[in-house]
Amino acid sequence: MKTNPAIDVWLLVLPRFALLDATGPAQVFSTANDEARDAGLPPPYRIHMVSPDGGPVASLSGVTVLTEPLPAGGLAGSTLIVAGARGVEDDAGAALAPATVRWLVAAADAVARCCSVCTGAFVLAHAGLLDGRRAVTHWQDAAQLQARHPAITVQEDAIYIRDGTIYTSAGIAAGIDLALSLVGENMGRQFALGVAKRMVVFFKRPGGQRQFSSELLAQADPQGLHGQLTAWLRPRLKQPIDVAQMAAAFALSVRSLHRKLQQEADVSPAQLLLRLRIEAACGLLERPGMSVKQAASLSGFGSEYNLRRAFAAQLGVVPSDYQARFG
Repeated sequence: MKTNPAIDVWLLVLPRFALLDATGPAQVFSTANDEARDAGLPPPYRIHMVSPDGGPVASLSGVTVLTEPLPAGGLAGSTLIVAGARGVEDDAGAALAPATVRWLVAAADAVARCCSVCTGAFVLAHAGLLDGRRAVTHWQDAAQLQARHPAITVQEDAIYIRDGTIYTSAGIAAGIDLALSLVGENMGRQFALGVAKRMVVFFKRPGGQRQFSSELLAQADPQGLHGQLTAWLRPRLKQPIDVAQMAAAFALSVRSLHRKLQQEADVSPAQLLLRLRIEAACGLLERPGMSVKQAASLSGFGSEYNLRRAFAAQLGVVPSDYQARFG
């Protein structure tokens, strides 16, 4: 097991921050210190809650935390984590003073790992730290992050992503997943697994954040082609359906259907059908007494084999694991 010098972890919070975005990772590093002490090792982390001005900062939940001011130095080899906050996804410039942006840019260059949780990705993006990189945020905000910052490759389904020294994570509780992975980098997988066990959380949860947001699979303007096709497909999922049938239902050529759907929703007809069937299968597997075989049949996959392949490819989890977690 690695026994390197203690690492400073700087948890940056802004007014109206999401409490768990900051306290979730903080608890992971604190529990890692407990785990180390029990093993006769020195604590591996020094945890700092910081803000641009220091002092008390109110969270969205009404809980106020006492913070240190942003450090002027001593960042080399440390870890910076930016918590999400209300409003940064609308206009990060309103929440960030120019001096804070300058500090972020300099800090990202100095620290060993620069991270964000949830809408904290908008803060990093506003500072230009995500340009040309892959990133993730909460699934509800992924489209907005991509639209506001087209130089970023937003991967909406990931729990967390590492791109070089920049780490981003999905919504709220995903900060715990990210922090556990950081502990694993420092202390090894077995140590991080012990931290997860002590916290009674997954060390690496099955699947991506898409499994927690079935609405994401069918977002659409109900009056647009995407919405109309979604409404047409839903009651027919159990039936064999091909793209030609979809096109005929809307008096379009197959080529026009592809083009219009790609322009409107950046999805192909086949991809939309697959997503809707997966959404249906997820809902079925959440019902008491539903078997995987029944769910496969009722959602249009036909066989357990087809359902397993689709879940593995799209969600990164087998149907039985999904059912065990959410059934």
